[in-house]
Amino acid sequence: MSKKRPGGKSLPSAPSPATGRSPARQGPAATEAPAPVPAPAPDPKRWWALAVIALAQLMVILDGTVVNIALPSAQHALGMSDADRQWVITAYTLAFGGLLLLGGRIADLVGRKRAFVIGLAGFAAASALGGAAAGPGMLFAARALQGAFAAVLAPSALSLLATTFTDPKERARAFGVYGALAGGGSAVGLIVGGLLTEYLNWRWSLYVNVPIALAALLGAPVFLRDRSGHRGGRLDVPGALLGCGGLVALVYGFSEAEPRGWSSPFVLTLLVAGVLLLAAFVWWQSRAASPLLPLRLVKDRVRAGSLATMGLATIGMFGVFLFLTYYLQVVLGYPPVRTGLAFVPISAGIVIGATQIAARLLPRTAPRVLMSSGMVLAAVGMVLLSRLTVHAQYVPDVLPALLLLGVGMGLTFMPVYATATAGVPAQDAGVASAVLNTVQQMGASLGTVLLNTVATSATGRYVHAHERGPAHHGTTLDAGMVHGFSVAYWCSAGVLLLAALVAGLTVRPSKDPS
Repeated sequence: MSKKRPGGKSLPSAPSPATGRSPARQGPAATEAPAPVPAPAPDPKRWWALAVIALAQLMVILDGTVVNIALPSAQHALGMSDADRQWVITAYTLAFGGLLLLGGRIADLVGRKRAFVIGLAGFAAASALGGAAAGPGMLFAARALQGAFAAVLAPSALSLLATTFTDPKERARAFGVYGALAGGGSAVGLIVGGLLTEYLNWRWSLYVNVPIALAALLGAPVFLRDRSGHRGGRLDVPGALLGCGGLVALVYGFSEAEPRGWSSPFVLTLLVAGVLLLAAFVWWQSRAASPLLPLRLVKDRVRAGSLATMGLATIGMFGVFLFLTYYLQVVLGYPPVRTGLAFVPISAGIVIGATQIAARLLPRTAPRVLMSSGMVLAAVGMVLLSRLTVHAQYVPDVLPALLLLGVGMGLTFMPVYATATAGVPAQDAGVASAVLNTVQQMGASLGTVLLNTVATSATGRYVHAHERGPAHHGTTLDAGMVHGFSVAYWCSAGVLLLAALVAGLTVRPSKDPS
């Protein structure tokens, strides 16, 4: 027999001191057994804690795209060469993607709240340093520091969310907000980047992080609750070197594949080295006394399926922002601000899909149903984008696709975050969150490079086959660019359908993952 507490969850009856059995099975004598200890009441400040966590998550996600639109202005102002400008992006992604696992384990060892505050403060300081950069080297260093502190901040934020909200309905609502930010933050970054660059200057694309971080820093000590850390735990130094080294090699290899080509000896060396280091990392984790990544976390079928779904989803989705930005600005001639505002519907769709649909359905719907449905909707949106032409119009041709993509992403990301972090021991919550962030980061890096390679190759073939002389060069180039994007969108649709299949076949828990 069980007893209900106010939150709605059942508490097991206390066993009899004499027999160790439940009082319900002992007859009248059972009434003399001590009453069960009531469960602790939910933290009354938990929704304010969600606001603090959401601010930090929004800042990290924004920074992935807000600098992109400001990059041409920064390059001109600081006298960067075309060969060096990629390091504004690469320095951040290398540090962020390569150090996530280490950052997650640090959060488990020193405490998630403490790691959250350290990550926030460091990210704000690095952003201010980048905004004040006097030369390219200073900006590159600041971006690397941003990535390093983001690698501590992102997993601690997600693990704080996972441990703060345990009631299924409240957990669904909280992860709905988090999923909306995670999916829509990139699109919001394009809007903010366009507004800041056009009406202020490129430096504000970095300075904007400082007030956001300060607001979160003021709220963190008041609203966040967490244990002090995993006493007696040790950092797995060999695992950190192998894991972070492998991730850095892969991310760098992906970033260099576009300018150098996939057959470049340098790129192949990086990719092979990354795979070998990660293989050695897995081998070491199975033998280490205090592993950086306990393999039991990724051996669980449901969690592994959620991670695979996230990886495939980000591979398929990240081409949208890159290709549509070029399509709207180069082909249709949109200015930066109008380009950013054109992405508002995808952000709105993500918010609706994550907070109004997925969050309401998850407590009574299997996560795989939401994930698969979301990926199918997103794939349909990709197919609609593949039909764009050089003379397409925004409302009838682009808008429906963006809405489908947004709702599909919201339906998918929200249950992925909730399911991948469910049932994780408290001492491993940080590294489990880091694994999810790592998969997302790797998928974004790989997807951008792969899809851009597909689009560029298709564009080259089209222009070569349809070139009709100098007088028609501009028209042919625009048509070739749109053709290349169309081929890439079809590839994205295939990847998203594969994600739907993976979710449907693997994310089959025996009970509610919440």
